[in-house]
Amino acid sequence: VELVESGGGPVQAGGSLRLSCVPSEHIVSKRCMAWFRQAPENEREPVANIDADGKTYYADSAKGRFTISPDNATNTLYLQMNSLKPEDTTTYFCAASSARLCRWHYTYYNYWGQGTQVTVSS
Repeated sequence: VELVESGGGPVQAGGSLRLSCVPSEHIVSKRCMAWFRQAPENEREPVANIDADGKTYYADSAKGRFTISPDNATNTLYLQMNSLKPEDTTTYFCAASSARLCRWHYTYYNYWGQGTQVTVSS
């Protein structure tokens, strides 16, 4: 499965961005999918995930600001990011598992996108 992300870019603090992830197969709402982010020399960290039943989970840094959601009609996974902060600046990755249920650790995920850069200026 190939995952293609888009939607990153520069934004001012307090602004919003919506990231999109389109898989090459129809897996949205059929498998666990997630968003991660990774700064250089840091471990890839989870931002949010959604299992095949639609249950969502958020990292503490994302709660109340980010929303993960699927669009089954277009087979697209979104990450709506509001109230962005400079510390949100990094590369964001879409990921998919072969399973229906989610786990946090990045090693659980079999498929990864190429990443999209988000830069939040103060």
